Amino acid sequence: MTARDDFRAGARAAIPIVLGYLSIGLAYGVLGVAAGVPGWAVVSMSVLVFAGSAQLVAVSLLGQGAGAGELVAAALLLNLRHILYASALAPLLEPMTRGRLAWVAYELTDETFVVATQAAKQRGRLSFPFEVGLNGISQLSWVGGSVLGVVAGSFVGDPERLGLDYALIAMFLGLLALQMRGRREVVVALAAAAISTVLWLMGLGSTGALVATVVVASVGAIIRPGTGPDLPTHVGTATDGGPGTEPGP
Repeated sequence: MTARDDFRAGARAAIPIVLGYLSIGLAYGVLGVAAGVPGWAVVSMSVLVFAGSAQLVAVSLLGQGAGAGELVAAALLLNLRHILYASALAPLLEPMTRGRLAWVAYELTDETFVVATQAAKQRGRLSFPFEVGLNGISQLSWVGGSVLGVVAGSFVGDPERLGLDYALIAMFLGLLALQMRGRREVVVALAAAAISTVLWLMGLGSTGALVATVVVASVGAIIRPGTGPDLPTHVGTATDGGPGTEPGP
């Protein structure tokens, strides 16, 4: 297959992501404007950060008057999982330059990771043009949704009237549901909810959620050490001279 064919295949694989990103990006843009964030800053985050959950948390915290420290801590904790994603994705990629690997790592999201790993089971090693089609089209839809949200935000007013303020909760419930594979995951999730609720009732607010995240993540790491996303078994690794010998994202 040519580079153009690979790009088109990646773009086709991105279609389900595009449909989701347009709607959630719209909600994010409306919520950002409602929180008092300038429209240019809302869209710039979609271009420079490209992390839906972190962006939704950021505008939510800004609306509550949170400081820079809380914003940075929240984004860091939310995106730590990308280290696992990048480690799992690296062996599935064809050899690439460091610059291209850096771009792939920057474009990595929950959704593109899932689609890429599924595509690798059918296609084998993923080329850079495929990743450009998948990730590039996905981010364009997210940025487009954000722009639409900023424009719509000036007409919507209070996003609670349309239930758009629930977008953040819905996104995290969806991510949580994907992780519920057994009793341990359920116990950890319930523990996080309980700790966060107790700390919120004590007046810690959003800081309590961060504390609960750190506590249950540490407990989860102790309970299930050394686990990570499953990898296709037929894709090349460092032991067979495949992409695993190249620096990972």
